Amino acid sequence: MGNGDTTPQADASGAADMNPQPTSFPQVDNHGAVPANKNIEFVLDIPLQVTVQIGSTRMLIRELLQLGQGSVIELNKLAGEPMEVLVNNRLVARGEVVVVNEKFGIRLTDVVSPNQRIQQLG
Repeated sequence: MGNGDTTPQADASGAADMNPQPTSFPQVDNHGAVPANKNIEFVLDIPLQVTVQIGSTRMLIRELLQLGQGSVIELNKLAGEPMEVLVNNRLVARGEVVVVNEKFGIRLTDVVSPNQRIQQLG
């Protein structure tokens, strides 16, 4: 067990030589609670997938295989209906499509309440 090796070594009987060491943990204040501003700082840099869904449809495999360039897929949304904004596949808002600097964007018209977002998690 030299050279900083902490792997248990087996003796002649094959049993591992286990010398348990006490574990120490840092002191925790406020009964383990972390101030709210530190909690939010911890999650602010987590990346999320944001998707704007313009509509969807169901089709048979036969129909999918017949698609080619120029094919049109009819979606379940009507023209002018709000688009859905999904974060990690969860609905968080609805909005209308806009063009910003020659790129598509979405102007939010309705944001799902925090309570409804929490209910979606369950």
